[in-house]
Amino acid sequence: MVVDLRSDTVTKPSAAMRQVMANAEVGDDIYGEDPTVNELQSYAAKLFHKEAALFVTSGTQGNTIAILSQTEPGNEVLVEENCHIFWYEGAAAAALAGVQLHPVPGNKGILKPDDILSRVRTKNVHFPPSRLLCIENTHNRAGGTCWSLGEVNDVSAAAHSKGLKVHMDGARIFNAAIATGVSVADYAKEVDSVQFCLSKGLGAPIGSLLVGSADFIDKAKHWRKRLGGAMRQAGIIAAAGLYALKNNVNRLEEDHALAKKLASGLKNMGLDVDPTKTETNMVMLPFKGADELLIKLKEHDILAGLSKPGIIRFVTHLDVSAKDIDYVLETIKKVL
Repeated sequence: MVVDLRSDTVTKPSAAMRQVMANAEVGDDIYGEDPTVNELQSYAAKLFHKEAALFVTSGTQGNTIAILSQTEPGNEVLVEENCHIFWYEGAAAAALAGVQLHPVPGNKGILKPDDILSRVRTKNVHFPPSRLLCIENTHNRAGGTCWSLGEVNDVSAAAHSKGLKVHMDGARIFNAAIATGVSVADYAKEVDSVQFCLSKGLGAPIGSLLVGSADFIDKAKHWRKRLGGAMRQAGIIAAAGLYALKNNVNRLEEDHALAKKLASGLKNMGLDVDPTKTETNMVMLPFKGADELLIKLKEHDILAGLSKPGIIRFVTHLDVSAKDIDYVLETIKKVL
């Protein structure tokens, strides 16, 4: 049996989730007639205390639609320099929205108000107008780090004071909520839009949601259509998302505990891992010869990946058990 720690996107739908998918009521979503999609969108909007929500195919599509709906070609979007939108979304913001991304250095993926205030463009014929700030919570490349509520609110206030909208890439926002005790509604209160994934730690096979104002979601629907993301009898997959939101949020704490267990075990081997920096479900292991270690682990049916050159990333999720973590630690010790 393979222990797959490459990402929390590799989870398989449980038997119970497959059952609700098989039994889902469906209709044509373009006509607004899929009852399960409508229920999912309504549930998400209420969960985040926003006016409306939109079911989209992926987190990347959700982030791209958020940018398209809140900017115009030639605008500039401020992002943290290691964020997912800048690194892993195929330059969608440039290719599709026609905007320029302005990478801003952060601390573990977190920005401060002065980081924003000092980089918003003044009105000048030489400059692109700054129109949007995107923040990421939890932050992937920083190792699953969480924003505090104060940090989100402070940086949002700074952006709004300069006329910028704020979008939160909350692909793993429920991990942040479980780790910090801050509700997703509180996290979302001062930002204009949020994207969150159903297909990561929540265990659904596909899909993400955008939440925001009714006007924003109305624009987002048009952009989803233009991007070819219109869906018909999508209730089959929306049912999995509903099940995930209703059943798989609180259990994320188990993933965090397993990540801590892994981090502590690696530290006890003398490796360069600080368990106190493992905030959610990711463990980062700086290791000289990381590529070779990954090959050795694969030979023992353990899969992991690189976050950055020389840094191995392990991600826990609902298909990983305490026994699996024990096996991983035993194997690493043996290989080393």
